Amino acid sequence: MSESISTTTKQRTAIFTEGSTARHVLVMTMTGAIGTMALFFVDLTDLYFLSLLGQTEVTAAVGYALSILLFELSVALGIGTAAGALVSRSLGAGDREKSRDYAASSFLFAILSSAVIVLTIALLSDRLLSLMGASGEPKRLATLFIWTISPGYVLAAGSFCLASILRGLGDARRAMYVTLSTAVVMLGLDPIFIFGLGWGIQGAATATVLANAFSLLMGLHGVVRVHNALSPISWRGLARDKSAIWAIAYPATLSHLTLPLANAYMTYVIARFGDEAVAGFAIICRLSPVAFGAVFALSSAVGPIIGQNFGAGRYDRVRSTLTQSLILSSLYVACMAMLLLVLSNHIANSFKAMGQSYDLVTFFCTFIGISWAFSGAQFVASAAFNNLGHPRLSALFSWGRVSLGTVPFVWLGAMWGGPEGVLIGNALGAFFFGAAAVAVAYRLAASHSNTPDS
Repeated sequence: MSESISTTTKQRTAIFTEGSTARHVLVMTMTGAIGTMALFFVDLTDLYFLSLLGQTEVTAAVGYALSILLFELSVALGIGTAAGALVSRSLGAGDREKSRDYAASSFLFAILSSAVIVLTIALLSDRLLSLMGASGEPKRLATLFIWTISPGYVLAAGSFCLASILRGLGDARRAMYVTLSTAVVMLGLDPIFIFGLGWGIQGAATATVLANAFSLLMGLHGVVRVHNALSPISWRGLARDKSAIWAIAYPATLSHLTLPLANAYMTYVIARFGDEAVAGFAIICRLSPVAFGAVFALSSAVGPIIGQNFGAGRYDRVRSTLTQSLILSSLYVACMAMLLLVLSNHIANSFKAMGQSYDLVTFFCTFIGISWAFSGAQFVASAAFNNLGHPRLSALFSWGRVSLGTVPFVWLGAMWGGPEGVLIGNALGAFFFGAAAVAVAYRLAASHSNTPDS
């Protein structure tokens, strides 16, 4: 028993304040990416299974539904960002009990907030789908998909929060297990529900709900049983900590909401070119997180490293973490862009893409993949803003990206180049705002250069 307590105490120290920042960035990002990529790979496999049904309407329905469901995911990710930042900063400052309190309050906040958002979106799904241009069979299937899968997003919100807490504690391996478990369960259940039971698109949604439930249990095991890092959950604790959580969760959620807003607007614009174009964009939306999983993982992975060192006053290590993260992101994107280029035709053929679907997928793989380097740069900058006490900067750049960096570029791109022009316009917006966000992040980190390192 004493050995277990000793191990737990050791695991809960601020481990990122010592050792190589490059190694911490690599380990946290790769373990986060493994779980993230595995989860999105199963989502991509989900779409692949559904494409085997040979119905463009099904693929288009998933595209419409995902553009709406990403709003629910954004709320969960925003609260998870707050949980990770508060836990890591408390540990860096040596206050372990405070980190346990923040973990418990953040978890309850995540569940309650997600439940409200999920119910609201489900009730408005018919109207939202109509606004995006969905109609007929794709709209009916998308509505069915949203209503079936929505309860799983409440469970997902809890598991994402627990994974962020584990990363804040420095336990990258168990945080990876939380997301990896979702992928494993979905991979096993998808073929059974889609084909074995003949449930089609509703079977894919059901498998996701069950996988999210299992992931939540995995997260609770790591946080509660292994680390004892969760104080008793109570309304009083939530009332005490809600201001601190909201101060980070609100701008972080606003930042995460920019991705579904951008995707929703792009889907709306692409819908003018028909169901084949929407189906092609749906494939791209599922392919991108798999190909660039490390980029998606960067923000949540490097946040605890920055947070612990900021809490400990190690500002030199904060700047080093920022640099190492950008280097890793750029190298990773370059490698994946080259792989997509080589496999472009094979990827499109694998999903039975035809006509505009085929053209759009191969165009993305050939020309657009490299633009993710700038999206990765903005993710790194957002992690710095959130964990250095400036979450509003993260929201400012993210909303600038989804408004000035998306709407005019995508609109002009569609007018001049059709569906492919939409992708080009979005890539140009990523370039301008990614570069600007990194410049401000370095300036913010440099503002502490005259502060003595502890």
